[in-house]
Amino acid sequence: MAQRATLPMLLALAICLVGFATLIFVQEATSPPLIYGAYYAGTLFALYLLVRLMLPNSDVLILPIVTMLTGIGLMMIFRLTHNVEGVETLAITQAGWILAGSAALFLIVLFLRDYHKLFDYKYILATFAIILICLTFTPLGYEVNGARLWVNIGPVSFQPSEFARIALIVFFAGYLADTRDLLAVTSRTFMGIQIPALKYFGPVALVWAASLALLVFEKDLGSSLLFFIVPLLMLFVATGRVAYLIIGGLMFAVGTFIAYFLFAHFRVRIVAWLDPWQDPDGMGFQILQSIFNISDGGLTGTGLGAGFAQTIPEVQTDFIFSAIASELGLLGATAILLAFLVFVYRGIKIAMLASDDASKLLAYGLTVMFAFQTLTIVGGVIRAIPLTGITLPFVSYGGSSVVGNFIIAGLLLVISEKAGRRERKSASAYSDRDDRQPGGL
Repeated sequence: MAQRATLPMLLALAICLVGFATLIFVQEATSPPLIYGAYYAGTLFALYLLVRLMLPNSDVLILPIVTMLTGIGLMMIFRLTHNVEGVETLAITQAGWILAGSAALFLIVLFLRDYHKLFDYKYILATFAIILICLTFTPLGYEVNGARLWVNIGPVSFQPSEFARIALIVFFAGYLADTRDLLAVTSRTFMGIQIPALKYFGPVALVWAASLALLVFEKDLGSSLLFFIVPLLMLFVATGRVAYLIIGGLMFAVGTFIAYFLFAHFRVRIVAWLDPWQDPDGMGFQILQSIFNISDGGLTGTGLGAGFAQTIPEVQTDFIFSAIASELGLLGATAILLAFLVFVYRGIKIAMLASDDASKLLAYGLTVMFAFQTLTIVGGVIRAIPLTGITLPFVSYGGSSVVGNFIIAGLLLVISEKAGRRERKSASAYSDRDDRQPGGL
């Protein structure tokens, strides 16, 4: 059984190590790919063994998927930035963030196996999330590409919103679990829409509105989208009230219309999405290069290291999926998307198997946020929707995103451990009962 559980992890490591080895033959590089590959494989395999030792009943596929995605991301970042002047250290930096994310996941497994304690501090976590976002308005914050969403503390720069959204999901999960029945009860009707009592819905609306308003002032519209959709879906799942979805949809439509006129960089993205050929050397350049590279990949790709994805500005962050589709083709890109799909499936399964409402909502919220982030960035680079500027989970370059997603994986693992332990006890009890039946085998 243990060997069968380890097989997905070994397969994930093998896929990534083959990719790193391939870079030796296609780029002017000898030791760096092997160094990165060995470092990465050792770190993630050690983490996997520790998690299996400490959480033997946890989901066996979460960490292998994380390993494959981070490994492919590190491989592509090295391939795209190696020997490029000014960015040759990005792969080293990303490797450091993967180490930091692994440490964060291990600390969660070590100290938060009783994760229910988080719900006792839900109001503190909500306050902490808002304070984190507010940091960008202090002298520590600074603006990049029109959005003020970075904070610089000494040698470390990070995006507070990546961690704030996790804290807010914990708050929403804990609060909605406590008040779901009260929120489902109608107290009044407005324009035919049933609305719950303000004293129960007020805390949700206040935290939701405060975080959204701050993100809008930051001009971080990608994170604003996630902050809006995820709590809305959690509210719907907790109460079963379609009215919340209707109200949320109307608010989203109005907010999008207002944002179009308020924010110049939002207008640029809408125009580039609708007609990139209007300014092919300016606002439409990124998306056109993305489409050209994806088309160039065809079914099987140009081959690792043989594409021209480096022609896309900031390819290692927003457009790394385009580079994967270019060099690994439709088959490789589909395999990556299937890995994301399996992660989401396992997250939803963890939510369904969880024993209490708070755990179900927490696992569901974390999984939905992961899923929508993936859909939003992939949809943006293939021009299905406007670009939002968020990263592809685990794959894109970015320290805050990598560490934040490792925290999500860690929380899903500790939730799945409790659910798996209960499921195993139930299966054992059922087996013992069958053995006691006359004629049992």
